[in-house]
Amino acid sequence: MKSALIRLHTAVFLWGFTGILGRLISLNEGWLVWWRMLITAAVLWIYFFFTKQIQKVSAKNFLKIASIGTMLAIHWLLFYGSIKYANVSIALTCLATTGLLSAIIEPLFFHRRINSSEILLGTFALAGIGIIYFSNLQFSVGIYIGLLSSLATVIVSVLNKKIVSGYTAQVITLYQLTGGFLGLTFLMPLYNYLLHSNVQYPLPLDWLWLIILACCCTVLTFILYIGALKKVSAFTVNLTLTLEPVYGIILAFVVFRENKYLSQYFYMGFALILIAVMLQMRRIVKQQRSNYVPFE
Repeated sequence: MKSALIRLHTAVFLWGFTGILGRLISLNEGWLVWWRMLITAAVLWIYFFFTKQIQKVSAKNFLKIASIGTMLAIHWLLFYGSIKYANVSIALTCLATTGLLSAIIEPLFFHRRINSSEILLGTFALAGIGIIYFSNLQFSVGIYIGLLSSLATVIVSVLNKKIVSGYTAQVITLYQLTGGFLGLTFLMPLYNYLLHSNVQYPLPLDWLWLIILACCCTVLTFILYIGALKKVSAFTVNLTLTLEPVYGIILAFVVFRENKYLSQYFYMGFALILIAVMLQMRRIVKQQRSNYVPFE
């Protein structure tokens, strides 16, 4: 159990590091994500080929999985866009609202009643975002993009639950990232046209950061995460995932001194969001315990 927790926290810490790498890479958000997905997909195919984990899927199911992968690519594009237009701390704070957005959006997809407590917690988190927004108006565009990024990752999560079934996590990851790369490639001409961008190639140092981002913060974290899932409970995993923004913001303070550019109200808003997330997790674990039936 101890080793599994170490793997899980290592994976979450590395996910928190993705924002730092996103700011270090000189490419714009679109081409940053395109190169990341290209390298990641290539490494995954090589890794799964040699470990004999490649499983064939039908064309119909591939299109379903690929469509979710494309939404994942859009989430990454928006996340790194938020970093470029604001900073790492703002982008990760917006990402911290994912759990609460999911609590509201998932019932709409699965035709369940929305819990009034979740609405209250969502309002609590929204107040935190409001405090951050009005005290950091210079980052307003980045906040808009960051909230869209959070919404996109919730949609990915919901679609994974609703559409994808019957395949292992390894297969879903392989085809989602492959499909996401193909989908983003198809969308890049539109992206270049709307943002007046041209094809961008990584600088020598960018290659180093991209390889670390793809191999360590994507492929390695996937392996660590899947290994940890076999040993720890779903609640522990979800609770640990809430630490990703915390790790990322601490790293941003250390590496880029972003705390110099944030007002005291940022910390108040972020604290409100974290409290709301923790209360939501507490509700979930209580609900799981009350629904538990021994020897079922």
